Amino acid sequence: MLRDAVFTTLLIIVIIALTYLTYSGGLGDLPPQDIRLIAKNYLNLTYNRDAYWLWTASPEAVSAIVWDYRGLDTLFETAVFYGAILAALTVFRGVAKLPDTAGSAGLSLVVKRSTALVTLAILTVATSTALHGHLTPGGGFQGGAIASIAPLLLLVVFGRRFFTDNRITYGKLLTLRNISLSLLGISTLTILLYGLLINASGYIFQNQAKATSPLSYPSHILDVPLGGTIFFLNLFEFLAVTSGFTLVFTILLSSEEILSKEFEGEDHGY
Repeated sequence: MLRDAVFTTLLIIVIIALTYLTYSGGLGDLPPQDIRLIAKNYLNLTYNRDAYWLWTASPEAVSAIVWDYRGLDTLFETAVFYGAILAALTVFRGVAKLPDTAGSAGLSLVVKRSTALVTLAILTVATSTALHGHLTPGGGFQGGAIASIAPLLLLVVFGRRFFTDNRITYGKLLTLRNISLSLLGISTLTILLYGLLINASGYIFQNQAKATSPLSYPSHILDVPLGGTIFFLNLFEFLAVTSGFTLVFTILLSSEEILSKEFEGEDHGY
């Protein structure tokens, strides 16, 4: 009891000390107080054709900030997420490709029929969220997170062999994820590589033309704003997130017989 009280007191002191240091400028210069000015600039420029060298061709300001103005930050955040997925797959790499022979009939026919309809609705909402991410709130990650509910639901309701019986294998999901990640990376380099090819200026993560670079992704398609790279990045992110989560769900919902093989070494001390 006394130890908990001392620990809580010390924690409060540390928080107060760091707060004082932060507000007094002891940890460096403080950011501008008028943060509304930054927001105003983003809102004024995101879909402003008169400032073509700063616009993103996306009416959705949040997606424009995430994938254009702060594209490199988002790339690193995306790398962290896929690193976590990769770590999970690495832990179970020894059993991931093993056929799960344990039978699982799933739930009743009524539940299966209603789940099929719900799954279709989930995938429709997820696809719309991802493909309209440059027009309305949403994006590739959000769409992928929504879509990931569908395979989880299918595995629970139809049984853990649902994917195997429908030839949706570990290898196919892994290939889809890797292709999506590769296309995501290529999208960020396309303008730079094309510029090198035709001897023109181009930059990594360039979306629309700049004052020093005339190269640009399409800003519209059939008079509908496309958002240039933002549409493609949302699409590939959507596919990568969906396949990545599905891979993890497929492994974690394997039978106990399969999963226990990964921990057999504990019985032998390694």
